[in-house]
Amino acid sequence: MSDSPVVVVAPNWLGDAVMALPAIADVKRHFAPAPLIVAARRSIADLFRMVPGVDSVLVLEWNGAWWRRRALNEDAIRLRETGTATAILLPNSFSSALLPTRAGIADIWGYASDLRTRLLSRAVPRPKTPLHQGDYYQHLVRELGIETGPLEPLLSIPAAAVIEARALLADRGWDSVSPLIVLAPGAAYGKAKQWIPSHVVRLVTDLSRDRHATCALVGSRGDAATTAAIRAAVPRDSRSRVLDLAGTTTLPVLAAILSLSRTCVANDSGAMHLAAAAGVPVVAIFGSTNERATRPLARGNVRAEVLTHPVWCRPCMLRECPIDHRCMTGIEPGQVLAAIDRV
Repeated sequence: MSDSPVVVVAPNWLGDAVMALPAIADVKRHFAPAPLIVAARRSIADLFRMVPGVDSVLVLEWNGAWWRRRALNEDAIRLRETGTATAILLPNSFSSALLPTRAGIADIWGYASDLRTRLLSRAVPRPKTPLHQGDYYQHLVRELGIETGPLEPLLSIPAAAVIEARALLADRGWDSVSPLIVLAPGAAYGKAKQWIPSHVVRLVTDLSRDRHATCALVGSRGDAATTAAIRAAVPRDSRSRVLDLAGTTTLPVLAAILSLSRTCVANDSGAMHLAAAAGVPVVAIFGSTNERATRPLARGNVRAEVLTHPVWCRPCMLRECPIDHRCMTGIEPGQVLAAIDRV
């Protein structure tokens, strides 16, 4: 086996990136002791700095837009400078194949998709039956002759991130004694994936009053309006136990906050997958999306429970619900509270 580096081009979304971790671990085992480089967009690059077996991370600035040719060329130059002869593409996109082609990489492997087959030295047919996204990535590497291991994402959270997380939580009012429950009420894909904010208000109120828990609302800057509105709607006697952290954390600090919690309650989102990879029990609320394709991948014996409301129109995969959002309104706070107790 050659000792020249192997590059894996990562998926572009946090949830997909987490679900790809088992396949990336398979690649590392197969090519060891060759260095493993993960090429990832800036928004998720820090995830791979927490992944055991990843030797370095190449941060990509090109977003796939054809008019950003300068960013493409600069990324291609840096990819060429790694000295790799092999790139494994986890995204299906044409742009993910164009980048290593521009870099002059000899072996480019990936799924035969998005009109890119002629750019690939090994093109794997996409599976004909629906798979979980984690299985989908492992199917690719298996078809490339790479033995696959457990479908279990692993993270190693830096001690410095845990220290920073504890300081942030203490600054916002957590006493480090009361149970910490993390809630991720946002979803980048669209509002159809979001559990009803008024239900979140009722849940965190019950958790703070009846369970004496501290509830941390997390998310990106794009979720800040949602989390601020939820906290503002919590009754005054419970509001001090509800911490709004949306938009304030790096990816490692978010992972550390999750690792300090008893449970994470989340929509189908990147935070849901990150919590599972951090070894945290998860209650996952699915509405418009398909839990068979993107359910959280739990670590070891840690529990992950999926809640759905059976209605004829789900999973519709729409960004916005064209009717009454019944798949989410039908999941009551009491059901989620009971699931928290189970996990």
